[in-house]
Amino acid sequence: MAQTAQIKEFVAPQNDTQRVFMQQKAAYRANPYPSYAQRMDSLAKLEALIHDNADAIAAAISRDFGHRSVIETKLVEIFSSLSGIRDARKKLKKWMKPQKRHVSILFATGKNRVLPQPKGLVGVVTPWNYPLFLSIGPIVSALAAGNRCMVKLATNSDNLCRLLQKLCAEAFGDDLVAFLPGVRGSEFTSLPFDHIIYTGSAESGRTVMKAAAENLCPVTLELGGKSPTIVCDDFDLKEAAQRLLYTKFLNAGQTCIAPDYLFLPEGKVDEFVAHAKRIVGGRYPDIDEPSYTSVIDGPSFTRLRETLDDAVNKGATAIKLVDGNFNSELRKFPPHLVVNVSQDMRLLQDEIFGPLLPVMTYRSLDEVLDYINQRDRPLALYAFTHNKQIQAKIVHNTMSGGVLFNNCVFHALQHDLPFGGVGASGMGHYHGYEGFLEFSKLRPVFNFPKFGKPDLFYPPYTRAHEKLYSLLNKFKL
Repeated sequence: MAQTAQIKEFVAPQNDTQRVFMQQKAAYRANPYPSYAQRMDSLAKLEALIHDNADAIAAAISRDFGHRSVIETKLVEIFSSLSGIRDARKKLKKWMKPQKRHVSILFATGKNRVLPQPKGLVGVVTPWNYPLFLSIGPIVSALAAGNRCMVKLATNSDNLCRLLQKLCAEAFGDDLVAFLPGVRGSEFTSLPFDHIIYTGSAESGRTVMKAAAENLCPVTLELGGKSPTIVCDDFDLKEAAQRLLYTKFLNAGQTCIAPDYLFLPEGKVDEFVAHAKRIVGGRYPDIDEPSYTSVIDGPSFTRLRETLDDAVNKGATAIKLVDGNFNSELRKFPPHLVVNVSQDMRLLQDEIFGPLLPVMTYRSLDEVLDYINQRDRPLALYAFTHNKQIQAKIVHNTMSGGVLFNNCVFHALQHDLPFGGVGASGMGHYHGYEGFLEFSKLRPVFNFPKFGKPDLFYPPYTRAHEKLYSLLNKFKL
């Protein structure tokens, strides 16, 4: 009743956001269970929209960043989005199929099934760091489940948001998928959606959850955190450096599942630093050239400088891995390792979200696991080892949103794995089948048997009911 009352407030929309909300609600009521063909058509249109406008999308994202490589955007965001759509289209018929369930022997001739039905209208709140991938992923899951979507991108993604608003309006109209430039976060999340998915900081996630609670709206939260990375003795150190440094400095470190801090076996730091200088220096010989991404805005650039200065002032050693200085005009921040770190440094307290990698050492794996377990549960945990026993020990003695062995970040591109956090790093899952389920109501449907005997249970209660109770338990029904 509370949600119905709030929806009535929007009968006369006061702004464009409310207008779109009411339009989508009306469209949902007119077609609450889109057919397989309709969902496939929506996903096909979304795929064509992204594929046909890849250059314009990459250019818009680059403008929003100040600079980001068009090739990096195409590989990391555009291809990944297209691949996720293609995977959903291949599997949608199976996902939509009602599930048969066991019927209690008392009603053996009845029928049980579970029908995944669309929740209705999904609100998607997306950050600026991967604005296409982190909006298209939830949209794919929501459309596959038969829902409609309203999308709020971050203020720093205004160029992309206006482009996608235009493209989606042309492809779908506002009543299926709508991007909303300029809408305030509080205005958006206060709408009585049927589900909200938010990706961003834990602090803002709490605010979103409070707003959603006013409408009893379920939420999926992807909140990031400090993802640990462990290199074990049995893994080649140079190869580990090759892999983890790519994912760390991708997008200039502005990745919610980037390696946030690194544990190396004691005595391996100097060797790792030497590898890192050769590897990163070779990949980014000049950070002002197109391959290296800008920090998103001035305040973020300043925050990173202050974080590095804080560490150095407290005794850490900063190791710049490339030639070139800090460029505040282009917001190019040189990749750094930071060694000799201590727990009072901001670097080890807050999510870094930039091209700084603190390095610590360990003597036993138990030290590392204790360190990880004393802190908030991260969105990802990475370990480099071929030893199956060590892998099992890490998995069974820690908790994180996801685990990846022998590389970093790439687990997020596995369509058949759910993606999501736990505890401080989030709640709920999306991607693939789990995304379809997240935005579906698994509705139980029971057909009572034609020749059932419900009257056995009717009052007034007599000794016969006592005998019935004893008999049911005797046969363990």
